[in-house]
Amino acid sequence: MDSNERFAVLFDFDGVVMDTESQYSVFWHQIGMDYLHHDNLEQIIKGQTLTTIFDIYFKHLEDRQAEIDRKLKCFEQHMKYEYIDGFEDFMADLREHGVKTAVVTSSDEGKMKAVYAAHPEIPELFDRILTAEMFSKSKPDPDCYLLGMKIFGTDAHHTFVFEDSFNGLKSGLASGATVVGLATTNKAEDIAPYCHYILHDYLDFSFDKLIGLNERKHS
Repeated sequence: MDSNERFAVLFDFDGVVMDTESQYSVFWHQIGMDYLHHDNLEQIIKGQTLTTIFDIYFKHLEDRQAEIDRKLKCFEQHMKYEYIDGFEDFMADLREHGVKTAVVTSSDEGKMKAVYAAHPEIPELFDRILTAEMFSKSKPDPDCYLLGMKIFGTDAHHTFVFEDSFNGLKSGLASGATVVGLATTNKAEDIAPYCHYILHDYLDFSFDKLIGLNERKHS
């Protein structure tokens, strides 16, 4: 077995693979205002599953949860799904080096079907796609990333997590993996305490640079 195969790269989806977080911010800001009179809900809930969002913030509005869910599904059907700059080339480089890759997202399978409709290549682009239905705990708990490591038979020392939200970054750190923060949703200086390296996009990033991060972290 090529020694590179022991490495795994686990990607959050929104704001990491696809440039969609700004669209979700608009949706959840409006939901927060309409249902909770909360003007910052979109920032607080990033990286959390819908079940967790409902359990924490809409528990007293159980009769409205189905309505919000319908609005979300309709919104996701009409979203624009565009790759973060350089992502496809980076993925090709990882594949060439035999690295295992997975999407680890708080989105459910229904949302991902909307993604597949826009990008039919997605299921073949990654070795695995792990969705909210597969996790017992939501980010910032590391459960989802520990599951990714278990599936690939690797450990934290050989795993990289790519995240953009504070909940996601904390989840990655708690898993023990090397965490790369994408400054696509939050400012670079704000996410700096929660990751080992910061990217604005994947342009000029490569497998060799990724391995260099791991070597510096563990030296």
